[in-house]
Amino acid sequence: MSIPISTLGTPRIGPHRELKTALEAFWAGKQDDTALLATAAQLRAANWARQSLLGVTHIPSNDFSLYDQMLDMSTVLGAIPAHYGWRSGPVPLSTYFAMARGSQGQAHDGCAHGGHGGAGVPALEMTKWFDTNYHYMVPEFRRGQSFELASTKPIDEFREAAGLGFHTHPVLIGPITYLTLGKATDSNFDPLSLLPGLLPVYAELLRGLAAAGADWVQLDEPCLVLDLDEKTRAAVRLAYDELATATSDLKIMMTTYFGGLGDNLGLALNLPVAGLHLDLVRAPGQAQRLVREAPAGKILSLGVIDGRNIWRSDLSATLERIEPIVAALGPHRTVLAPSCSLLHVPYDLEAETGLDAELKGWLAFAVQKIGELKTLSSALVGGRRSVADALARSDAAAAARRASPRIHDSAVSARLTAVTPAMAERQHPYPLRRRAQQWLGLPPLPTTTIGSFPQTAAVRKARSDHAKGRIGNADYQRFLREETARAVAWQEEIGLDVLVHGEFERNDMVQYFGEQLAGYAFTQHGWVQSYGSRCVRPPIIYGDVWRPRAMTVEWASFAQSLTKRPVKGMLTGPVTMLQWSFVRDDIERAEVCRQIALALRDEVRDLEQAGIRIIQIDEPAIREGLPLEHAEREAYLSWAVACFRLASCGVDDATQIHTHMCYSEFNDIIHAVGGLDADVISIETARSKMELLDAFRAYRYPNEIGPGVYDIHSPRCPTIDEMRDLLAKARERIAGDQLWVNPDCGLKTRGWDEVRPALVNMVAAARILRTETTPAKVATSA
Repeated sequence: MSIPISTLGTPRIGPHRELKTALEAFWAGKQDDTALLATAAQLRAANWARQSLLGVTHIPSNDFSLYDQMLDMSTVLGAIPAHYGWRSGPVPLSTYFAMARGSQGQAHDGCAHGGHGGAGVPALEMTKWFDTNYHYMVPEFRRGQSFELASTKPIDEFREAAGLGFHTHPVLIGPITYLTLGKATDSNFDPLSLLPGLLPVYAELLRGLAAAGADWVQLDEPCLVLDLDEKTRAAVRLAYDELATATSDLKIMMTTYFGGLGDNLGLALNLPVAGLHLDLVRAPGQAQRLVREAPAGKILSLGVIDGRNIWRSDLSATLERIEPIVAALGPHRTVLAPSCSLLHVPYDLEAETGLDAELKGWLAFAVQKIGELKTLSSALVGGRRSVADALARSDAAAAARRASPRIHDSAVSARLTAVTPAMAERQHPYPLRRRAQQWLGLPPLPTTTIGSFPQTAAVRKARSDHAKGRIGNADYQRFLREETARAVAWQEEIGLDVLVHGEFERNDMVQYFGEQLAGYAFTQHGWVQSYGSRCVRPPIIYGDVWRPRAMTVEWASFAQSLTKRPVKGMLTGPVTMLQWSFVRDDIERAEVCRQIALALRDEVRDLEQAGIRIIQIDEPAIREGLPLEHAEREAYLSWAVACFRLASCGVDDATQIHTHMCYSEFNDIIHAVGGLDADVISIETARSKMELLDAFRAYRYPNEIGPGVYDIHSPRCPTIDEMRDLLAKARERIAGDQLWVNPDCGLKTRGWDEVRPALVNMVAAARILRTETTPAKVATSA
């Protein structure tokens, strides 16, 4: 008898980002929907075949998405806001992508004009999937919301797999997680109140899957690792009591991940579901209760391989932990799995021909992680001797990594020891710094951008040609200087107040810095999905981090030499450098972050000495790193804020420190945002219609703030009126003399034909608001 293996989900972008290529060709009108859907079918078939070949017994289906699984669930359930123009029946791709990306309308002010019927509408809000760098589209719910089975995608893809000879386990977002992660558009309205109307549609879907031949369905309920109130716990019981009776022919595997169940473990174990998956990587301590309290007959899926990181598992140590569990449960009640879906790691380590052999020997991507599960399954059934060679290789890799001289640097340790509390403090409080910064001569509502400008085909080609040796360093530098000079001149022309150099030399906001820091390594094909067609190659932090030389001073100084207006120096903050990397797991994350902070502190001081007196240190990932358990949050926020301050506080009062945070819910971390003590913070607010400013108003945020008025994740170009209205909403919440005007985020992924008119309109909107001589007072909290 073998122990079954499940993956819970796999990467869906394709080993060579085939999905990205197909999506962007479709959006550009270069291929039709038939070609796009054909590529999607090929990727699904390849994923199923790969898992089958590697020995996966519980192969998932419906884990593939053209954009995002939460968006897919909204279309399946017919939860589509009215302004997208859908009324009933199958959901067309145009509506699906309008929800994902927004859609363009008629020309007006050089931009989109609002409309209905799927034309000229903004996208749904987007935010982080728990504490990952994956983004999901936030469902919108209203009072009286109705649901219907508007798409049979899960059934269709199950049948598609069956037609290819693969019996799969369909994957669905569970009803509690779906509602909990949604947004109420009406005030004082709890989306969980919609559960009674939602469950019949889930039941209809489950019956459809059973009729198609499915015997198991995976319902993902990661919200169970959160601290739930009794009302939500009662909703969980209601949901699964009802779904358990929907059909007797279909078993439910409830899947939890990203943490331990804590006080919810007893609830989850006693639900009327056939199986339960637990994350034993993030929360190994729940194993003892699992063995002690699991009801007889319940199937337990053990998440024992890390689905979030790329380090090779120590298989002997893993066996030591799980052998007692399997002995207590029995092989017939056990499934082996990664801690979460393998969506969060790259495809296959064998594609990495550029990594040195030592480092490569420490790593495992999705294919290798499935191999580790196979080895564990064989060892648990046939004994360790049956996989002695594989265990010996694992033991050797673990020992080599522990002993490698590449891991630790005594100079870095000594510098960390020498850090004092005073190094994380500015010279004076913000009001005095604000006076010192008046020399900048900025107008009310100063306009700026977040940092990057479009990475055009020409920019990408020049970078590729330089990397491949087709053009020399001198020619490449000349090209970058010309691009930078054009960008600076254009910003002056349209009237921006604080300029940026455009970041044409940068490949990625984390990778660019990591390539210049010791302790980092990089892959060639280690792509993971961030959202839609947006893919990133997270760097690998394998050892102690330090800065060998200045990283950005040359480009910032060059741009500043071209203009009398201030140019921002642009850095990625220490927490984001940490969160958006695959981080070493042999020391605490806080220690890694402090190492990065010290490296960035050196860069900040060098920028100031070079005459760059506005320095932006982006920290979009601070909220993302927040532990899911409330008890652990204050400790994290304490060291995260301290690391930002360690990086930023070594400058004079007259030097203005900015930070940028996007796609964050600020209510529960607003005290930490205040604790950063940045002179100016810019945030994403366009999609939320300035709702995110409510947290800053209630906190009485004292420093300056730039609420985004241009949603750069959508191809829509907002009108002057739209941005003026957003700024007016901002002034209802924040004093006018605190406000800056900027887009939501960097403009790297947009085209110049979108960016130019949008920024012209943004400057015009700011100028209109400046003519209103009576700025709104700060509204007080209730």
